[in-house]
Amino acid sequence: MNDARDADWFAQRLKDRTIRGIAIETSALIRGGALPVGTKLPAIRDLAFALGISPATISHAWHELRRQKIISGRGRNGTWVSGDRFMAQPARLASVGNYGKGALDLTAAVPDVTLLPQLAQAMAYGASAENLNSYERSRILPELEIEARKTWPYEPEAFLATNGGYNAVYTLIHALVLPGASVAVEDPTGMRLLDILEDRGVRIIPVTCDNEGPTPSSLEEALKFRPVAFLFQPRVHSVTGQSVSPQRMERLAEILRETDTLIVEDDGVADISEAPRHSLGRFYPDRVIHILSYSKTHGPDLRLAVLSSSRAIVEQIQSYRSFSAGWTSRILQAAAAWLLRDEATHETLRQARAIYQTRRGNLVAALRERNVEAASGGGLCAWVCVSSEPFAMVTMAARGIAVHPGAKFSILPSSHLRVATATLSNRCKEVADAIALAAVHR
Repeated sequence: MNDARDADWFAQRLKDRTIRGIAIETSALIRGGALPVGTKLPAIRDLAFALGISPATISHAWHELRRQKIISGRGRNGTWVSGDRFMAQPARLASVGNYGKGALDLTAAVPDVTLLPQLAQAMAYGASAENLNSYERSRILPELEIEARKTWPYEPEAFLATNGGYNAVYTLIHALVLPGASVAVEDPTGMRLLDILEDRGVRIIPVTCDNEGPTPSSLEEALKFRPVAFLFQPRVHSVTGQSVSPQRMERLAEILRETDTLIVEDDGVADISEAPRHSLGRFYPDRVIHILSYSKTHGPDLRLAVLSSSRAIVEQIQSYRSFSAGWTSRILQAAAAWLLRDEATHETLRQARAIYQTRRGNLVAALRERNVEAASGGGLCAWVCVSSEPFAMVTMAARGIAVHPGAKFSILPSSHLRVATATLSNRCKEVADAIALAAVHR
């Protein structure tokens, strides 16, 4: 095939003129079939002129697509779509390195396995789940819905069990959001959330945050792009550890009142947080999708989360799921219901919550003693300010400590480290000393 698309054709379709925007929107055109395999792309200078941007911007965008093997070729022979070699992968998650046996790995904000509840009795109970081994595509086991409703932050029409929190986000994004649509998301946010959005080929609109949550002015600016959805973490932020204040929730509700934007609330840290559950579902139950994951609290191998929304939205998401698994294991759902009723599990979670808060608090306090700024809050990691991410990463690596750069969690310029604290106990001062050296680029 030897098709071509001229620069004007691209100028009519590429709305985001940033490096990342051009790469995402071009890959969406390829994936959607508008740019078939073999299509010759216009010369960089011609395209830059048509878009009114620098040739370097196009060059960097093409470099990213070439790195992912979405396009190939360069120079006088031109550049071509090689989409038959395209293989989707979560770029941020896939770039996590192998740090070796001697390194202190503080990259993964995952629970301490010693603080999770025992599953033997719960799983034995789960094996007797209602309607076990039926091919009926049920949305949620009734007993799990009963337990979930007891502490749900609003009264929704319908519930759906999914195979974990990220599976919930991935499924609803594919069910409800078309490639090329705009999605507003708080910045920073979970790197896997950004991976999911980028894989879908949406236009990501960042909403900046302060210590009370998404800022009203930034959300108002984002809404000018008419986003299909707004994705945020109201209870405790998985990256910064901060919570949206009740006053900020009220303000966000006011801003969203005159829109039809879907509101996706991701509670991935769940009851590890001491912050109370709250939701914009009490204002807009017809368009809020509230997700609660049990991975961090009850065990990642439960592979379980529950989402709520209007009946119509849940039906749309369930319809998309019918192309694959169709339902979440009834054994795991019944096991989770048993754990939610079990007082011993509640006590385990209370102890774990206190230990996680102490570990995180100890690192933040030690950093502040060393004049290093870190966000207050809770959860399983700390968000630390640095003057230069590359310098900080090299400095930490030289001391055998692996952390994530803030850039993995943001589409805006970042000067932070994301440091996991869930398993950080007896080496807290050592880590704080290393971060203090890494934070200031002299």
